[in-house]
Amino acid sequence: MPTNFVRTAALGAAALLSIPAALAQQPTQTLLATPTTVAWGYYSARAKPVLTVKSGDTVKIQTLSTCGPPERLKSVGIAEADIPSYVADIYTKVPAADKGPGGHILTGPVAIEEAQPGDVLEVRILKIDIDVPWSCNSFGVGRGFLPNDFPYSKTRIIPLDREKMIGHFAPGVEIPLHPFFGSIGIAPPESAGRYNSAPPWMHGGNMDNKELVAGTTVYYPVNAKGALFEAGDGHANQGNGEVDITALETQLTGTFQFIVHKGSVDDPHRLIWPRAETPTQYIAMGFDEDLKTATEMAIRNMIVFLSEQLPGTHLTREDAYSLVSVACDVDITQLVDTKSGVHVMCPKALFTK
Repeated sequence: MPTNFVRTAALGAAALLSIPAALAQQPTQTLLATPTTVAWGYYSARAKPVLTVKSGDTVKIQTLSTCGPPERLKSVGIAEADIPSYVADIYTKVPAADKGPGGHILTGPVAIEEAQPGDVLEVRILKIDIDVPWSCNSFGVGRGFLPNDFPYSKTRIIPLDREKMIGHFAPGVEIPLHPFFGSIGIAPPESAGRYNSAPPWMHGGNMDNKELVAGTTVYYPVNAKGALFEAGDGHANQGNGEVDITALETQLTGTFQFIVHKGSVDDPHRLIWPRAETPTQYIAMGFDEDLKTATEMAIRNMIVFLSEQLPGTHLTREDAYSLVSVACDVDITQLVDTKSGVHVMCPKALFTK
């Protein structure tokens, strides 16, 4: 595939039409969450793949929540029958030396055979299933966006009605469920080493972007051979900001299709930061310890996309800057993961050709 395809169709709507039908017809593989298939608290270019697939393949991936081991779940009122057996296996059988530096239990990595640094990995989120009838929300001492206002820890359980897709938060308060993976990413550059699962970065990771529901496509700049995809930190719902540091944390199984678009590390227009598309929106992202810097990054990334990468448009940088101001939304993704996240939403309906 030519390099110019990477910086146009592979990064825009035309990419959704670029995969031969034969690739889309491969049987779906299943990756269960077990002590040998999880990456506890990290993304790494040196991680050994637990599954290797080809471009175009689809994988169903089972994940854990961040709500803790069975003993903690039972202590806050979750029935033992509602706790999957594999949760205990993972908490008791993953060696301590294999944990950290972060706390998320991620399933993977999945290697995509053709992926090399300089390529773009397209990840289509085809389906997300909620695996349990409960979720938790917690904050702790010194954590969250208002730690001095709440200098203590608290956990609450929010029952989930998976038929009605509602979370029963409190009497008279019902939350519509829109499940997504808080952490969904690939390996960072090898120089980053064993990268903490908490802060998002150019590899995606713990983006906590509530827009990344089923039907969304995420594009990642490949940093390592195989790309090394991981997913976890399931959320049944979340508000932008995730201000107390957790969402409706729960256990999800996601079905993903992986597609590699060939590129070059020497291409000056190659993708540097993750980008996403919903059926109705283009999404650019920025992550930094400073919220203002993260916002600047997200806006600049959208300007680059609109002026250099979106097929069929001929906008200058100045045009793109104006369009973001008059028709796109700049939203705070999250404020609590070491690096703040900001995303710019640009409606696809603006583009008539």
